[in-house]
Amino acid sequence: MEQKREWSIDEIQKIWQLASKLHDGQKYGGYNNGEKVEYINHIGSVVFEIFNAIQSTENINSDLAIKCAILHDTIEDTTLTYESINELFGHEVACGVLALTKNDKIEGQTQKMLDSIKRIKEQPVEIWAVKLADRITNLHEPPYYWNDEKKLKYIEEAKIILKELKAGNKYLAERLESKIKNYYNFLSTSNK
Repeated sequence: MEQKREWSIDEIQKIWQLASKLHDGQKYGGYNNGEKVEYINHIGSVVFEIFNAIQSTENINSDLAIKCAILHDTIEDTTLTYESINELFGHEVACGVLALTKNDKIEGQTQKMLDSIKRIKEQPVEIWAVKLADRITNLHEPPYYWNDEKKLKYIEEAKIILKELKAGNKYLAERLESKIKNYYNFLSTSNK
């Protein structure tokens, strides 16, 4: 299946530069004890998943998917606002990124995730794909300081995301399902 490129590489590089600046200095825990990884690595991994999905998906708005993948954590984790994204990249991208953003006014991680999923489902399927790609990336390796309880909770959240959003992109749904199965390998022997 041949896919026509529907995005401007110059625009994508401009957005990548912005995201790199906005996430500068942010780090997350790596798999190895004491390891810290630059947060832009996570953003890049989500974008790589989207690029891969584009190759396996017909009728995907690749421009929207790529832009939202790059910007998916900016409202939540940086100073960039919905209004700024709307002004810089348009209404569709701004709405997609906002749907991917957890509402901090809601109590509890699970409730925040369910609210975000509800809002994602009101968006084009490209936004569903970004959420699937985000969780795929997050299931690569757990941070070294996570215990089994946290890992099991993360698996349960991933199952909810898969159930609710799998219709958004078959390729990414299959990848997420595989990642969930493999993630059990990170549990201590007593919990496998």
